[in-house]
Amino acid sequence: MAARGGLFKEGGRFEEGVDAVMKKFNDSLPYDKRLWAQDIRGSKAYSEGIEALGIITPGEGKQMREGLDKVGKLWEEGKFSVKDGDEDIHTANERALGEFVGKEISGKLHTGRSRNDQVAVDMRMWLRDEIDAIAELLRGLIEVTVDRAEREADFIFPGYTHLQRAQPVRWSHWLLSFCWMWARDLERLSALRDARYGLSLSNLGSSALAGNPFGLDRAAVASKLGFSGATWNSLDDTSNRDFVAEFLFTASLLLVHCTRIAEDLCIYCAAEFGFVTLADRYSTGSSLMPQKKNPDSMELVRGKAGRAVGALQCMLMNMKGLPSTYNKDLQEDKEPMFDAADTVRLVLQVLTGVVRTLKVNEAKLSSALSMDMLATDVADYLVRKGVTFREAHHIVGAMVRLAEERKGSIHELPLEDLKKLSPAFGEDIKAVWSFEQSVERRTVQGGTAKSSVLAQVSELRKKFLTP
Repeated sequence: MAARGGLFKEGGRFEEGVDAVMKKFNDSLPYDKRLWAQDIRGSKAYSEGIEALGIITPGEGKQMREGLDKVGKLWEEGKFSVKDGDEDIHTANERALGEFVGKEISGKLHTGRSRNDQVAVDMRMWLRDEIDAIAELLRGLIEVTVDRAEREADFIFPGYTHLQRAQPVRWSHWLLSFCWMWARDLERLSALRDARYGLSLSNLGSSALAGNPFGLDRAAVASKLGFSGATWNSLDDTSNRDFVAEFLFTASLLLVHCTRIAEDLCIYCAAEFGFVTLADRYSTGSSLMPQKKNPDSMELVRGKAGRAVGALQCMLMNMKGLPSTYNKDLQEDKEPMFDAADTVRLVLQVLTGVVRTLKVNEAKLSSALSMDMLATDVADYLVRKGVTFREAHHIVGAMVRLAEERKGSIHELPLEDLKKLSPAFGEDIKAVWSFEQSVERRTVQGGTAKSSVLAQVSELRKKFLTP
């Protein structure tokens, strides 16, 4: 039966060892070993902080940091050997450090420091690095989509509301609608990473809950770790996991946005639409029906979003109602964070590949357009003739009903019938029956005219893709 407390021997006040099942229940190394690099960075910076205080000599500090580099090399090369008593990444690294420099030196590293503030700063550093990596992938997805939108700016197809054909829009306008969702996600990631009282500050030096007792220069240690400063309240610092919950929310919303385009693509690649064809490398077949080509990549994007949303709910429940400072419930903070980050990375890479390799069937896009989609343009035509919009809406509705009764389309109604509905109709109504003209009337910022679409392309590149 393992001794309680592993390397630190906190179990000195216990007479009994820990039950084997309890040990497995308690140990976090199987998953928090992902923090090995951040834990070593934090320990090296902390060693410089206690060296400045005279707690360790310059020679001991040098040995510590060289030893920590050797521990890191073991992790990097996949040669780190986990031993009995390695309860978490912190105890594992300190135990390994002792094997390189001796326990007399390694035992001084924990002076004034607690695993409570150690794990929190490790997570902060890990998440800052991860946010940078995710943001880079997200920019790659936006860039691929923007490039495609610029190339295909002349394609026109139906815009839908309630999954019913509504008005003609440019295909590029549809593509760019997702870029703006992802742009907001980028801004949320950036805000989270650089939050003034969030991830931009280091909690290291808060100790277990009351603060470091040796006068540690927390600001200097924070600076060595790339933070802009130190946090302000040690009681809050050891239990603060707001940054994890905020990341999980941001990740969840990002993936929800990815499900929006995934759902559209699942619909658009169906034979009934035929607007797009997914590349074979992002599709799968059926185990029974040899003719099938399924958009499994996009279906999985929809499904994967649920993992992040679930992780967010898990984290919020772990945080809810906790007593002040650190509680072991918070050990459950890392797996949701890791899983959500991994899921986001995978989804962004797959979705980028899908958008890059997607084949668009322009003929199908065009053939899906129908003249009834220009009904609003007819109402706008009447408004320009001085008819109020409410009256124009009613007149066009009567046009649609008349065309349906005659089993035809509204653009086929004779001018004399239109004049019976409103004397405002004239020969110039014929100019309305153009999908190109319809989209080109929407020249406002955010509209679907080509000039507006290309303005979006320019803005996205300038604000989000320019180094």
